[in-house]
Amino acid sequence: MTFPENKPFTYFISDLHLSANRDDINQCLFEFLREQAPKAEALYVLGDLFEVWIGDDDQNDFTLRIANAFSALNQSGVPVYFIHGNRDFLIRERFAKQAGLIVLPEQQVVDLYGEATLIMHGDELCTKDIDYQAFRKKARSWWWTRIMLSLPLALRRKLAKKGRATSQLKQSKLSAEIMDVTPEEVVNYMEKYAVRRLIHGHTHRPAIHDLVINEQSAQRIVLGDWYEQGSVLKVSAGNIELTSIQF
Repeated sequence: MTFPENKPFTYFISDLHLSANRDDINQCLFEFLREQAPKAEALYVLGDLFEVWIGDDDQNDFTLRIANAFSALNQSGVPVYFIHGNRDFLIRERFAKQAGLIVLPEQQVVDLYGEATLIMHGDELCTKDIDYQAFRKKARSWWWTRIMLSLPLALRRKLAKKGRATSQLKQSKLSAEIMDVTPEEVVNYMEKYAVRRLIHGHTHRPAIHDLVINEQSAQRIVLGDWYEQGSVLKVSAGNIELTSIQF
């Protein structure tokens, strides 16, 4: 996948964790999509757009506002690419069409101004969290998603609430090392896709890490979350900016 050269930069965001009861986050996103994103040649959303997503049939005013905001950006000529995260992996064609999202595989290599770059949500890199990885494997299977989406909406809401509470309890007991990426897994993925740059989210630890892989310089860029401020990565030819937007 390559970009046209009629615009100078591309935006990346992830881990917005949008919900109806966090209007500060929502308004920050709306302003970003309205005022900043139209200047880019593309926008990538690398997962966890929503705090929880239990199915495209869970339609309400909040989800429609989000879909309309992204759709307006897409209609202005800026393509919006989306990779599923661990909170919104049940997003399907209905919402993607409403929002004008182009859904990508879990891992995708893009040509960013001459630099082959691997992009992903990033939860697959946290291999030391054994319990989560077991759940991730199950939750991404065709049979599990089919069963979940066949359940009544009210039951899915209850299960999601219970699952979130259980997840928060487990996370409170895990060390920072377990919840972060496994360095060896980072190298494995970058070697697998033959890239020297990786962009991901999930860990909520925004940073630009310089690496050496097979005696060559490499880079891992981590996107921040949107709990206390917006976090945006701006990539142009020869320049990378990881910035925050105040609510």
